[in-house]
Amino acid sequence: MELKRVVVTGLGAITPLGNTMPATWDGLVRGVSGAGPITQFDASKFKTRFACEVKGFDPLHYMDRKEARKCDRYTHFALVAADEAVMDAGMDLEKENKDRIGVIFAAGIGGIHSFEDEVRNYNAELGPKFNPFFIPKIIADIAAGHISMKYGFRGPNFATVSACASSTNAISDAFTYIRLGKASVILAGGAEATIAIVGVGGFNAMNALSTRNDSPETASRPFSASRDGFVMGEGSACLVLEELGHAQARGAKIYAEVTGTGLSADAYHLTASHPDGLGAKLVMRNALEDAEMKPDEIDYINVHGTSTPVGDISEVRAILDVFGEHAYRLNISSTKSMTGHLLGAAGAVETAASILSVQNDIIPPTINHVDGDDDKEIDYKLNFTFNAAQKRKVRAALSNTFGFGGHNASVIVRKFE
Repeated sequence: MELKRVVVTGLGAITPLGNTMPATWDGLVRGVSGAGPITQFDASKFKTRFACEVKGFDPLHYMDRKEARKCDRYTHFALVAADEAVMDAGMDLEKENKDRIGVIFAAGIGGIHSFEDEVRNYNAELGPKFNPFFIPKIIADIAAGHISMKYGFRGPNFATVSACASSTNAISDAFTYIRLGKASVILAGGAEATIAIVGVGGFNAMNALSTRNDSPETASRPFSASRDGFVMGEGSACLVLEELGHAQARGAKIYAEVTGTGLSADAYHLTASHPDGLGAKLVMRNALEDAEMKPDEIDYINVHGTSTPVGDISEVRAILDVFGEHAYRLNISSTKSMTGHLLGAAGAVETAASILSVQNDIIPPTINHVDGDDDKEIDYKLNFTFNAAQKRKVRAALSNTFGFGGHNASVIVRKFE
C-alpha cells in the first residue's frame, strides 16, 4: 500500500499572545511574554498569582448566547481556532465530501471551569440540582464534537488525552488516518482552559508552577539556572491536515508537509521525566524513522522546554544523544517562555509555530535568559535562540511534547517540495 503525503493547508489559534494565528506568530517572533496577574479569580492567597491568560476574549464575539452557554471556556477556544483554520484553508465546503473530513481535537483536562462552577453551586441541603449541559460541557471529547457538528464533518471524530502531549497525539493520529487513506482532510489540534481555582491550586500543590509573582513576564525561563517551574497558559490551535492530491486538486496553499510522528513512554514516574531522557530519545528517533529522515536534516527543534528544573535538563540530554554533533548546528527554542504552558493544547500551538518557522525561515526565541544565569547540567554551546528571533534556512523542524504519566509525542514538518 502506498502511503499518502500529508500537508498543512490551514492554521488557526487563540493564545495568550493574540486571538488569531497571525497575532500569535507576531508575538512569538517579537519575543513577547503573555504572562500577567490572574484575572479570572481572586488568586491573592495562592502561591502563584499569575498566568498566561487569553486577553480580551468574549465568546459572544464569535457565537450566539445560546451556543456559548452550552460550552465550557476550553470549547469556546476550540471553536474559535477551528473557524480560523477552516477559513484559512479556503475550502468550499459546499463542494467537499464531508464524509471524508474529520476532527481529532485534544484536551488534557477538559471543562474544568464548568466542573468548578457546578460544584460551587451545589447545595446539599436543597438537594442535587445540576445544569443539564454539565456533563457535555466538561468531557474532553466535546470540542471535537462541537466542531464536527458546526461544519457537518462526518469523518473520524474523537479526542486524544495524554496530558501535555495530547494535541501532538491528535496531529499524529490525523496524519496517520490521512496517510492510510481513511480521510482526505482532518482538523487536528487541542484546546485548554485551566486557569481556575482548582487548576492553579492543584499545580501549586505539586510545586510545579513558578512562584515569581514579582515578575510574571520573566517567570517562564527555560534552560536558565533560576527557573522555578512552569507558567500556566490557555488557548487553542487548530491545523488543517490534508492529503496532498486533494489539496492540489483544489489549488490550496500549502504551509508545509508533515513527514513523520513519534510516540513513546517514559515508564518511569507520574510527573517527572526520566532524568536521562530515555523516553525523549526514543520518541525523537521514532519520529525521524517514521519520516525517513536523518538527524542532520532537522534545522530547528521546538522543545517541550517547560522551565522546570529537571525536565529541561533531561530534554537537553536527549537531544545531544539523538543528534550528536549536529545538535550544535540546530536552533532550539521554547515558545513556552512566551505563551506559558497550554497543557493539552501546547503541542498544537508549538507545531503551528514550527510550521511557520519552516515557512518563514525564522526561529522564535527562548526569552528571559540572563547572561551568567547558567545551569552546570546544561550545555550552553547549544543554540537555545536566547532572547531574540534568528533568521536561518529552516528545511525541517521537530516539535516535542511530553506529558504527565510519561507520555511523549513528536512531529516533524518540512518545507513542501
